[in-house]
Amino acid sequence: MRDVAQLAGVSHQTVSRVVNGHAKVRDETRQRVLDAMRSLNYRRNLAARTLVTRRSYTLGIIGYETTLFGPASMLHGIESAAREAGYLVSIATMPELTGADVLEAVDRLAHHVVDGVIAIAPNEAVADALDEASAGLCCVAVGGAGPAGVTPRVCIDNAAGGRLATRHLLDLGHRTVHHVSGPLDWPEARERLGGWQATLRAAGRPVPPVAGGGWDAASGYQQGLRLADDPSVTAVFCANDRIALGVLRALHEAGRSVPDEVSVVGFDDTPEAGYFFPPLTTIRQDFAELGRRSLALLLERLAAPDDRAARQPTLLTPELIVRTSRSPRHRA
Repeated sequence: MRDVAQLAGVSHQTVSRVVNGHAKVRDETRQRVLDAMRSLNYRRNLAARTLVTRRSYTLGIIGYETTLFGPASMLHGIESAAREAGYLVSIATMPELTGADVLEAVDRLAHHVVDGVIAIAPNEAVADALDEASAGLCCVAVGGAGPAGVTPRVCIDNAAGGRLATRHLLDLGHRTVHHVSGPLDWPEARERLGGWQATLRAAGRPVPPVAGGGWDAASGYQQGLRLADDPSVTAVFCANDRIALGVLRALHEAGRSVPDEVSVVGFDDTPEAGYFFPPLTTIRQDFAELGRRSLALLLERLAAPDDRAARQPTLLTPELIVRTSRSPRHRA
């Protein structure tokens, strides 16, 4: 650091401020220091920094191997927020997330001296495991559902999203709304279904039966074929956009025009949703904000590691994105 200071013509305290990202350094001075660091191939000694601060500035992220848009986007949002905050990231992924898997992953990350862990928690078993693991390491859960726990949790308000989609379709004049759900052992699927049911009941409308399916387009296609055979079906809320893609194909093959005969709404707002035919009206989740909020909660937990009081999840409100897969309908 003193060599860098000498080459840049500044004090070693100024070099320290540049290395640690302090704002009170003139741009010209900062650039001279950065140029000197590159010239000398200077790298700060993270091991020494850890000894002094007792912080590694490394976070562990636990996820699972999946091509599903939601969990993959959560992982990306958390990683991006951590990097923007100056943290290195160590990621542990596995084919499935069970309570035992999570405890093993937390233990593995702890051996890498991470400051804390953010875990994608699709079910109650993962949240329970984090409550147990957080006795020795600060943890935050992302996603899932369930009662208040000692592990802070940040989630999309899936029930609000279900209500938003259903209310939108009812406001367009549809007598009722059918639902194509995701797997009902997933809290997200149950919450979206619950929001749909509650909205129909509050409006005094019929609540059609639901059969749980998968998160994929093939599941949407199979359930879409069943709905396409029923001429009374005029509006469908799908638990995610991939399901909606399958429903759109099934309706097309059955000769049911979208949106003239049947309106369709999805959930997620995948990058491809605007390119479906027709472009898909859907519920958008802000995964970047999910990452920022989960990181903020972890930093709060690091500042007060002894606070193990139960707390309610932080819920983020989703947004309705209106495209042309739905249209007004005049009730008879």
